[in-house]
Amino acid sequence: MAQGVKRSYDSTRRREQAAQTQRQILRAAQRLFERDGYATTTVAAIASEAGVAAKTVYLAFESKSGILRALWHLLLRGDQADIPVGEDEWYRETLAEPDPETRIVRVAVRSREVKERAADLMEVIRTAAPADPDIAILWDRIQTNFRDLLRPIVESLRSDGVLRPGLDVDEATDVLWALVHPDVWQLLVNQRGWSIDRYEQWCLDAVRAQLLKP
Repeated sequence: MAQGVKRSYDSTRRREQAAQTQRQILRAAQRLFERDGYATTTVAAIASEAGVAAKTVYLAFESKSGILRALWHLLLRGDQADIPVGEDEWYRETLAEPDPETRIVRVAVRSREVKERAADLMEVIRTAAPADPDIAILWDRIQTNFRDLLRPIVESLRSDGVLRPGLDVDEATDVLWALVHPDVWQLLVNQRGWSIDRYEQWCLDAVRAQLLKP
């Protein structure tokens, strides 16, 4: 029994150490990707920055694009990295929220939260996509998934009878997707120097004006 307990302890400890090493690699990769860009950053540079062997990086993520995908999923989902976005607590609670105005507020707040964590990495992915087929697929999937997650929220506004007259669900989803798109954050916050609070308030005001009945 004692040996069984020890083996279980050793296995748990190895998993924890492996997870810690993976996080260490991802943090190093984030620093380099955001500072130097995706194309310039090599696996060897990531390994050096993380203080591990390049073989360790390949064993954990297989490729540079694998590192970027894993980093994206981590930053998108935050502490709930293993839970699909469509199943996380925020999304379920937003769809279940009975008040349409509160639903819109939650979307604006969430847009800010995700951009604070991941906007710089999204820009890395966007700029790398034209030259790398794997990253192009990732960028396309990110945009498609974002739009797909927004459509049920728009459908809920239509069901409540508060959607702006003349808008169907497809067009309204396009509008909401455009307003919370990471490119808008890049323009307003990173290029024009807007504060994060100002971005969030603008996002809320714009969604109200474009989607809800006057």
